[in-house]
Amino acid sequence: MTHPPATPDEPIGVAVIGAGYWGPNLVRNFMSSPAYRLRWLCDLDLDRARTVLGGYSTVGATDDLAQVLADDAVRAVAIATPAGTHLDVALAALRAGKHVLVEKPLAANHADGARLVAEAQQRGLTLMCDHTYCYTPAVLRIREMLHSGELGELHYLDSVRINLGLVQRDIDVIWDLAPHDLAILDFVLPPGVRPVAVAAHGADGIGAGRACVAYLTLRLSTGAIAHVHVNWLSPVKIRTTIIGGSKRTLVWDDLNPSQRLALFDRGVDVASSDELGTEARRDMLVSYRSGDMVAPALTEREALRTMVEEYARAIRTGTPALTDGRSGLRVLAILEAATRSLAAGGTMIPLDEEPPA
Repeated sequence: MTHPPATPDEPIGVAVIGAGYWGPNLVRNFMSSPAYRLRWLCDLDLDRARTVLGGYSTVGATDDLAQVLADDAVRAVAIATPAGTHLDVALAALRAGKHVLVEKPLAANHADGARLVAEAQQRGLTLMCDHTYCYTPAVLRIREMLHSGELGELHYLDSVRINLGLVQRDIDVIWDLAPHDLAILDFVLPPGVRPVAVAAHGADGIGAGRACVAYLTLRLSTGAIAHVHVNWLSPVKIRTTIIGGSKRTLVWDDLNPSQRLALFDRGVDVASSDELGTEARRDMLVSYRSGDMVAPALTEREALRTMVEEYARAIRTGTPALTDGRSGLRVLAILEAATRSLAAGGTMIPLDEEPPA
């Protein structure tokens, strides 16, 4: 059963699957958005679902996924369950004719993610991955500047995501922290620019049995480079990204609410070869510019609210979400290639081209 597109004024019936860490945040945002009517919260722990909803909620609480999927008033679901369950839950929802939003990662592995993308495409349903950071005001502005050419041609991106964090039992630091940065990279890159290879180096200094510190180097199709540092063992928390362009350089400090973005008109200029004489071509002329720094104004808004509105837009228009299933698939492809590189001592692993839609 495939639902027709929702009318612009009709609230979309939605159900949240999973009432653990992230589910309550989705519940709150769906309930506060006029684009939706939240009908169900489903969790294997029924008492937990009821606690999240509170005693006066008209939203149904259940531990039976089949009950949710049998409700014709539910047009869409949001899945906030462990990654290992994403394939089964999302496939069941898609086969019931529901649009699907999945928390990152899209699936436990690339093969499972590809099955979800194919199923959604075959049924004409929206499949969206909740890469929440992509919907922050800062990242939306970064995307705008890179896509418009305001920064010029991208030369490099350098991201640091480190803290004294919880060492995970089942995944390494790359799979824990890097998905955020890889999703952001996928989101902000200009059209036609994509990662073509990745190398990963990691270390386990505490004997945890998995990498606790890691560095990813991504080669882009233009010859530019992106670098990601993730670390569970740092005594200080840093969330900083530097994006260098041919015109300007941008610094994003996510922990500085008073100045998240700083745009520098400072950098290196190189004279083009047609401006140089025969002798000078051997020694490229390099000049340095030192202009102003400006801090672009950002309207603070909860990223999750923007994300659920994008989900509604994709459902109503039948067009892909900004972070659709294919974006989640691309992130999984990089993570799996990084794992292979790590096992091979940091070898650069080529990334396959994404198949056409």
